[in-house]
Amino acid sequence: MELNGDSKLLRIFIGEADKIGHQCLYEAILMAAKKQGMAGCTVTRGIMSYGASSRVHAARLIEISQDLPIIVEIVDKEENINAFLPSVDAFMEKAGCGGLITIEKAGVLYYKPAHGSAG
Repeated sequence: MELNGDSKLLRIFIGEADKIGHQCLYEAILMAAKKQGMAGCTVTRGIMSYGASSRVHAARLIEISQDLPIIVEIVDKEENINAFLPSVDAFMEKAGCGGLITIEKAGVLYYKPAHGSAG
């Protein structure tokens, strides 16, 4: 897949404890993005957050939180991001969780597989 220039960044803010059945929501989103052929997806675990519920989630030495913030970032062409949004909405509904979804402009400067990689 070729990706350069004007693209979009889909950012999904959820909680680590959000699940669909026994599967982590972030894993379900990443695997669906891969299956749909999205250019790339990264899951990042945060150390502190709050959102619409105003509940603070934090990682501290004394109390290890089991619901740290998770950010799922997907970069691809605008039409591919737009085609993937219904899947994200369905996952969020199925998980019954809160969260935040944003789309931003992304200028892709470099997108290539590692040497020797099959793609």
